[in-house]
Amino acid sequence: MKIKNFDQKLEKYAELIVNVGLNLQLGQRLFIVAFSLDVAPLVRQVVKSAYKNGSRLVSVLWLDEQLDKIRHQNAPRDSFDEFPTWITDGRLQCIERGDASLVINGRNPELLKDQDPDLVALAFRTEANNLKPILNHLAKDSVQWSVVVPPTPDWATKVFPKDTAQDAEERLWDAVFKTCRIDEPDPAVFWEKYINNLKKRAKCLTEKQYTALHFTGLGTNLIVGLPDGHIWGSGSGKTPSDISFLANIPTEEVYTLPHKNKIEGSVTATKPLSYQGNLIENFSLTFSEGKVVNFSAEKGEEILRNLLETDEGAKSLGEVALVPHQTPISQLGFVFLKTLYDENASNHLALGNAYRSSLEGGVAISDEEFAQAGGNDSLIHVDFMFGSGEMDVDGLMSDGATEPVMRAGEWAFDL
Repeated sequence: MKIKNFDQKLEKYAELIVNVGLNLQLGQRLFIVAFSLDVAPLVRQVVKSAYKNGSRLVSVLWLDEQLDKIRHQNAPRDSFDEFPTWITDGRLQCIERGDASLVINGRNPELLKDQDPDLVALAFRTEANNLKPILNHLAKDSVQWSVVVPPTPDWATKVFPKDTAQDAEERLWDAVFKTCRIDEPDPAVFWEKYINNLKKRAKCLTEKQYTALHFTGLGTNLIVGLPDGHIWGSGSGKTPSDISFLANIPTEEVYTLPHKNKIEGSVTATKPLSYQGNLIENFSLTFSEGKVVNFSAEKGEEILRNLLETDEGAKSLGEVALVPHQTPISQLGFVFLKTLYDENASNHLALGNAYRSSLEGGVAISDEEFAQAGGNDSLIHVDFMFGSGEMDVDGLMSDGATEPVMRAGEWAFDL
């Protein structure tokens, strides 16, 4: 790497993940899922940092995305409903024991673009069904969990196709270090202050208790209803034992859950969505009574169709998030093709599962009570970006009045 002090920056990145992202406690175990062999340098640094901070045991599940491609190219066509259940059993055992959970992604956003979309969808539904117990725990913040996405060669060349592979990877690493604030003298101190500001914004929105948000701009005219007792969160979660953590690094959002039956109008994505090894581009969705009733996409429409047909909950929303347009990620001026980064450049929505912690008392109530309150349940939780510098957002009050929340993509009120 030509990046100056790359090894030191990688070490700081790993320490940030362990100490701030996971807030790993003395003596706590850590379970890591690594989706590409190319992320090995970061995995090793994270493991080293975890042990230095007193972890008793760090376990790593190594996955190689190329094996997924090989499977789709060569496996029997009737075998894609198979799944190694030991993966679910092992991860679930760790979570129930109280181990922290870390996912290190970095997969090629178009790994499966030439494969049969129906088999891609079947393989994903099979995986999602098996991993649903884990998703349920994470939606309740049962333990500290975090997802990070370090650059990999295949991903970097998709973002910067005109560069050499080495130059593309270095450019992407430089962007990741910038957005994660690794160049700050003390990234942990920076993120503590930054998250506190996001918490203030979230607290203010929670106190408003808008009945709905109205989004307009760039092909979007959408009303997203909000359930009674909704809670706006920031990037910081908290476990039942009161341990704070950051689910994503970086994070720029405040978010809550929509009411799954009260979404009306149309929304147009402003950035491509990488989903299951394919890109979905220039797509729009139309909602009525909380469900997608029409959709279109210039690229990846069949993938979008399969996403929406995952289950009934995939046709509704599980998250609405507000992000000012002029974030550091937006100012970089390119599309990452990874939701973890692109969602922090733009207002976004998530199709599928809602986070229980976004509803007052949501963690403790039954599935039926959560649904009755307006919470959505699904095998998926897929964020897509629809914000822009032209977007206005209005909050609807219970008395019918409205007030500005965002104007031209930026906050319309001061704290």
